[in-house]
Amino acid sequence: QVQLVESGGGQVQAGDSLRLSCIASGATFSSYAVGWFRQAPGKEREFVGGITRSGGITDYADSVKGRFTISRDNAKNTVYLQMNSLKPEDTAVYYCAADRVVVSRRPGTYDYWGQGTQVTVSS
Repeated sequence: QVQLVESGGGQVQAGDSLRLSCIASGATFSSYAVGWFRQAPGKEREFVGGITRSGGITDYADSVKGRFTISRDNAKNTVYLQMNSLKPEDTAVYYCAADRVVVSRRPGTYDYWGQGTQVTVSS
């Protein structure tokens, strides 16, 4: 069992940066792969990126590749999503999710989810 809490969202202008945090509790965090997802109003929840248990491998959606970076600090039970060069189309609620074994681009494969944090990017 693991509990996840996202933080760091806010309102920014296009071109700005934000760093989101996903803080875990209740279990050994290093045992979980973590994915980031986002959902805009009226849209399906979409994959943003993921990171393996050790942090050695990352995977990103084409829409954010080169702008977003995922990292983790298992000693702090935290995974980060660094978002640079933000665009209005990045506006969404961002969620982190944990899986016991693998990183996946499919939301249904993850066992645990945070409550989400709002990111709003204006022109």
